[in-house]
Amino acid sequence: MNPCRLAVSVWLECKETTLLGLSRFYLGKEAIWVRLAAVFILLLVACISTLAKAEFVAPSHFGSPHVPAENPLSEDAFELGRRLFYDPVLSGSNLVSCASCHIQRLAFADGVAKSSGSYGMELEFNSMSLANLMWGPQLFFWNGRVNSLENQALAALVSIEEMDQELGELVAELRAIPDYREHFRYVYGELTSQAVARGLASFMRMLVTDQSKYDGYLRGEALLSEQEEQGRLLFMSGNSTHSAAPGANCANCHNLVPHSRSETTTESFRNNGLDDAEVLSKGLMESTGNPAHRGVFKTPTLRNIEVTAPYMHDGRFNNLREVIEHYNGGVKQSPTLDPVLINRSEPLGTNRHPIKLGLGHEEIDALIAFLKTLTDEKFLTDTRFSNPFPQKN
Repeated sequence: MNPCRLAVSVWLECKETTLLGLSRFYLGKEAIWVRLAAVFILLLVACISTLAKAEFVAPSHFGSPHVPAENPLSEDAFELGRRLFYDPVLSGSNLVSCASCHIQRLAFADGVAKSSGSYGMELEFNSMSLANLMWGPQLFFWNGRVNSLENQALAALVSIEEMDQELGELVAELRAIPDYREHFRYVYGELTSQAVARGLASFMRMLVTDQSKYDGYLRGEALLSEQEEQGRLLFMSGNSTHSAAPGANCANCHNLVPHSRSETTTESFRNNGLDDAEVLSKGLMESTGNPAHRGVFKTPTLRNIEVTAPYMHDGRFNNLREVIEHYNGGVKQSPTLDPVLINRSEPLGTNRHPIKLGLGHEEIDALIAFLKTLTDEKFLTDTRFSNPFPQKN
């Protein structure tokens, strides 16, 4: 039982017992009500501790997580955020929820090339997977337009193309629901749009995936098959200085083990050669105004990549083989192409071409086999992250 609610329960029982005159009886030299009061105080301390910080321990092979001081983790905030995440009342139409575009069995992605908004309007991008968001640079969305999970939640809510919700109306709707009024008062003191954002952010921060086969391998609990190990070596080999070195060079852009927060805001944003210069999308430039960021998009997590097709911000690749074939020989030249993807074996001063990995069918199969070891079946089905509302048959 939650210690806060247990404390209240004990106090009420103590009060009732006192009224019955039980406090006249003694246990040794101390009155029973003294003992009960001491228990109550201890439970209040536990209550305060619970509200201040959730019992969360980062996976041992991950870096240090980032949790803003103004929105500490707590079990109650997580549960409130979970309910908000699945509640369609958050949209202007009251028809879609956050979970409409972030589906648990798809690692909280949406499985389409381009997402649909509250009224069925096709959006420019698809929905990114939500996983391990307490680690890495704190810029969110494909184009990095917000700098915190709280702001990400608010941006999606008020976007006309996405959930089309007016925050004042949302607060009024939620205040009309007694359970929400009580829950917000208990967790945040009052029900405001900022409290809504904090609750949603708390839920998203706790979407931690660390039970894949690859995690087991890192912890020394599982062995990779021969093919998976070949794929792992291909993934890790190669470097940005000698791009002609054998290997797929994936690790230059994709960190498989979440690392500590970085203040380098554009660290995880790259132009990976999807388009020619003439047709480059704005990408990060839409947020920064910097022409050097045209065509630059956030590098997505590869955790659970097996279930998050189609791939890239616009879903142009239907499967992992198509993705690898792109890097194998389909990278296109443009002024903002990431240096990792430029062939540095060509002479300086020349118009260097994009790299070609030259992987054969067997190597591509091995790389795909390794990527599938990043699937965390427990994360995809964990009831702690699932819809808390009763489902209609």
